[in-house]
Amino acid sequence: MTERSWREDNAIRLLENGEEFFPAVFDDIRAAQQEVIIETFIWWEDAIGRALRQVLEEAAARGVKVDITVDGHGSALLNKGFIQPLTDAGGRVHVFGPMAPKFGKHPNLLHRLHRKIVVIDGAIAYIGGINFSDAHMRYYGPESKQDYAARVQGPVVEDIRRFCYQAIGESARPRRRRLTDMFRRVPSEWLNPRAAAQVLFITRDNTRHRHDIETMYLMALRAAERDVVIMNSYFYPSYRFLRAMRQAVQRGVRLRLILQGNPDKQYVKFASRTLYDYLIGIGVEVWEYQERPSHAKVAVVDDHWATVGSSNLDPFSLALNLEANIVVRDHAFNRTLRASLDHVQTQHSRRVTRADVMHRHPLWHLWRTISFHLLRYLPKLIRLIPVKSMRVATIARAQEDLGPGDRKIGHAEQKLNRLP
Repeated sequence: MTERSWREDNAIRLLENGEEFFPAVFDDIRAAQQEVIIETFIWWEDAIGRALRQVLEEAAARGVKVDITVDGHGSALLNKGFIQPLTDAGGRVHVFGPMAPKFGKHPNLLHRLHRKIVVIDGAIAYIGGINFSDAHMRYYGPESKQDYAARVQGPVVEDIRRFCYQAIGESARPRRRRLTDMFRRVPSEWLNPRAAAQVLFITRDNTRHRHDIETMYLMALRAAERDVVIMNSYFYPSYRFLRAMRQAVQRGVRLRLILQGNPDKQYVKFASRTLYDYLIGIGVEVWEYQERPSHAKVAVVDDHWATVGSSNLDPFSLALNLEANIVVRDHAFNRTLRASLDHVQTQHSRRVTRADVMHRHPLWHLWRTISFHLLRYLPKLIRLIPVKSMRVATIARAQEDLGPGDRKIGHAEQKLNRLP
């Protein structure tokens, strides 16, 4: 984490679900004058996906530099015809892990670009867990996701922007100054001390920053004095994370976990439930969110610390996927996020009690112990499996613009068409 540090005087706003997130992002893209950078795990060809393509195409057509990076597995259903209007307008689509399937399976299934980031004109950034798909909208139905993101303005945006350019193999170019910059006033929210948030941008990769996100969680748990609320969709943390939770409870900290009670993937619920008797035994409050699937990756500690991002608390996010979070020191943001989590807990969640986990067969406890240690060492075992390097291939123009030397681009384009 030496390359980045806490940035002061940021303005940050919490966005809950697609109903708040998508209109804000699309409006900011429509107002973009210089550049739009996006990283997303999923980009679907649905109403939200088409709306994103349209605003990006319009931005590229008026001369805005547009770069969108998708994961080769999460966005496997994209095809050339869908993205071609954007590339024809001058936008670029980057594919992380551009590999054709082997025997019907994606070779790098367990090595994924899981980040969700938007940067606009080097002045505004979005970060959180929301993908570009209808699944984050209420009209999607019972399977729509509960999730969060944050809109940030201030010095930390340049850290995020620089990182996104490095991810596609470029250096961040100096932002051009416009004549209106000379007369632009500081945003009014920056003049309010409550909005002057300290923000730290953190990522996890498989080289130098393997444990940065987990380390920030651990530091927060160890410093907690009164109250911790964690809402996480895939919860199966490391042993040291569980130990930090136990030590926090022993100090008198109230620790609440809001986990999935109505998941879209049943194995998620099963995995988390293997830890329930241990968590309840050490004094952690376990709540299951019942209204719909949860996709949230957020937490608040006491009255000043919070985090929002893409990282789950399971072996894949903590030890394999490429993730990004922000950590926020700000009382106002903490209160807003805490109020939302309190509402989710009290209105839409059920507390798991000791009676729910008491009368289990001894074989259950044996399975729990075996599965915990298997999942604990799973990332190390997966790293032994040889995979191709996690490169990014770029689709810069339509097919007719591709020359015989553009094998990387052609491979990515072929891949987008071939994946099921």
